[in-house]
Amino acid sequence: MKKEGEIVYITNTALATQKIGRELGKMIIKKRRIGPVIIGLDGDLGSGKTTFLQGFALGLGIKEKILSPTFVILKRFEIKKKNSNYRNFYHIDCYRLNGADDLKDLNFKDISMDKHSIVAIEWVEKIRKAVPTQNISIGFKFLDKNKREIILSGTSLNDIIKNNGER
Repeated sequence: MKKEGEIVYITNTALATQKIGRELGKMIIKKRRIGPVIIGLDGDLGSGKTTFLQGFALGLGIKEKILSPTFVILKRFEIKKKNSNYRNFYHIDCYRLNGADDLKDLNFKDISMDKHSIVAIEWVEKIRKAVPTQNISIGFKFLDKNKREIILSGTSLNDIIKNNGER
């Protein structure tokens, strides 16, 4: 059941999941907000988190291939869009982490507080206490073999989609 402030999508293909991510990326990059954007993604293994972020990165103008950084944990991509307040997109995968203490060596505190950064955290539930502010939450649920429910919510979501039109 949809809660107030949530946006719910149902997708049947990876391309549809990527398209939603791409549209959110475009909206964020277009918005002239000041401060970091922290996106927490949670859902079962294979539910579409990395697929969503592939589209999201395209929406930010990133051309490099986005792969799950499970073994690297953190990857940084440069945002080259003109007229954007954002310079870096960080993709963090916490699947192999045991908790927030594992982030100390990654300079996570500085990254998550950098006003020129967009940080997407897969498996955010594993490090939730270390996340200073999560502007957007994205939950992924299997509905069947190909069908996914994607639920977007968060304190900054309404501000980000305002003047961009809800999709």
